[in-house]
Amino acid sequence: MSSIVSVNGVSKSFGATRALDAVSFDVASGELFGLIGPDGAGKTTLFRILTTLLVPDTGTATVLGLDGVRDLWAIRSRLGYMPGNFSLYPDLTVHENLSFFASVFGTTVEEGRHLIAPIYDQIAPFADRRADALSGGMKQKLALSCALVHRPDLLLLDEPTTGVDAVSRREFWDQLDALKRSGLTIIVSTPYMDEALRCDRVALIQGGRILDIDAPRSIGARFPRPLLAIKSGDRYRLLTTLRATPNAHSVYPFGEELHYADRRSIAAERLAVELRDELQGAGFADVVVSPAVPGIEDVFMELMTQPGTRAA
Repeated sequence: MSSIVSVNGVSKSFGATRALDAVSFDVASGELFGLIGPDGAGKTTLFRILTTLLVPDTGTATVLGLDGVRDLWAIRSRLGYMPGNFSLYPDLTVHENLSFFASVFGTTVEEGRHLIAPIYDQIAPFADRRADALSGGMKQKLALSCALVHRPDLLLLDEPTTGVDAVSRREFWDQLDALKRSGLTIIVSTPYMDEALRCDRVALIQGGRILDIDAPRSIGARFPRPLLAIKSGDRYRLLTTLRATPNAHSVYPFGEELHYADRRSIAAERLAVELRDELQGAGFADVVVSPAVPGIEDVFMELMTQPGTRAA
């Protein structure tokens, strides 16, 4: 598949803060590509460069075969962009917002109806309601409808599910899956690691640098150490005890459990038995220790500890 987006050695600084540091990646036609990282990782700066709102200090960004600096007006007419913050007009109704954004791109709601119908039909009963009176999930659907109404060739979504309830998050990603199946290329950023699994490929980004790029499950499979999931009622003492063990490589909270990675090359099953006996001897009578399947979160934490990885 051909590349819809090609980013090569892009760097961007704001004063002394280096927001992006020699970032490079490609996005294929029809791909759902994720930028995964915490707040301050550089995701929004990268989106602003791809949408031609910022010019990189060094490097190049090619979007839809066009130069991101020289061809900005041609690019903008072919993009759909949903920024992280709700940016529609709060005093306009749902229908007025949608009609306005259609007119900006020289089209009408009726012409773009076939693409937005599965999304817009859910909020159509509230077409006369002002945008600022909508719930978070409804605002999200309206913003996505406005980004799609002109039938773009590329959809860019900057942390679209931040602050949205779990049900609306799931529904939103179901809608992205449907759009991808229609052939639309999508780039989405998120701080939520569970959403990474819904992408074809992801780029892990932190401190303005790309740490890894691959299919989500392929990234998880590269975790280089035995990993255990450990649980006890005395969670804080368990955390400090594990971090004090001589062979601990890393220990961090993971939901209700702690994920423990060992320095040694040892089978996870054997390690689980060994560590459970040690912890029970230390007074953790209720401890549960089992091998864990590494995921993208574990790889991200591992990459964060490697030399040369800057904090955001």
